Amino acid sequence: MEAQKPISQAGKPAAKNKSNVPGIKNASWVILICAIVCVLLFIFWFGNDMHFDEDGHPQNLWGTVYKGGFIVPILQTLFLTVIVISVERWFALSAAKGKGNITKFVADVKNCLKKNDIAGAEALCKKQKGSVAAVVAAALVSYKEMDTNTLLTKEQKIANLQKQVEEATALEMPALQQNLPIVATLTTLGTLVGLLGTVMGMIKSFQALAQSGAPDSTELSTGISEALINTAFGIATGAFAVISYNFYTNKIDNLTYAIDEIGFSIVQTFAATH
Repeated sequence: MEAQKPISQAGKPAAKNKSNVPGIKNASWVILICAIVCVLLFIFWFGNDMHFDEDGHPQNLWGTVYKGGFIVPILQTLFLTVIVISVERWFALSAAKGKGNITKFVADVKNCLKKNDIAGAEALCKKQKGSVAAVVAAALVSYKEMDTNTLLTKEQKIANLQKQVEEATALEMPALQQNLPIVATLTTLGTLVGLLGTVMGMIKSFQALAQSGAPDSTELSTGISEALINTAFGIATGAFAVISYNFYTNKIDNLTYAIDEIGFSIVQTFAATH
């Protein structure tokens, strides 16, 4: 006789189809808006005549930045994108963490499961309102269904419960990691674009030195400014992106460990009590 497949109660979905973690879903709009802002800033502020003397030499830092050339607004776009996405991830992961201490929440849920207090565990999930709580809540729904199901064997119930935990976890993970690949890309891209600007600036400097007679001091200073400004923006972008990526990856790892721990506990508790 063919083994019966694990099922949930009729008419009830096994899991929700979207995560409650907030965040920017399409980061391409962030990059586009940042690019527009940086280009306008470059043209109308850094390139404003008040930052230059009558001979076109920069009189302050803003004018010096403008002398960095067309690579500067590109680097500014990358830098601003890292900042915006980092702020967005801060709010998203703060919401994913939920209310209260996660370690205490996991311990309290375990205690409720030991007492077979499913209602108490569900109340804790409603109060915590984080990604860990979302996974636990989805698992508890399946837990109650399997508890009252008389058609499946114990092994099938455990398999169904474990599958529910895995599906709920898989639903939360993309929302937690959203936009972080862009930050990871900018760790390298910012440095490389900065290096490109540095090389272009040095080429201009060497061209000024290669002229016959006395070198053109204006062209020489312009090339050096372009090289140094682009180097500074490239390093700043890469450094900030690395710090941001590692910081949020560590936060996600902590949430993942908590989800794995509580998911394993739910399955093991069901196996021990049924």
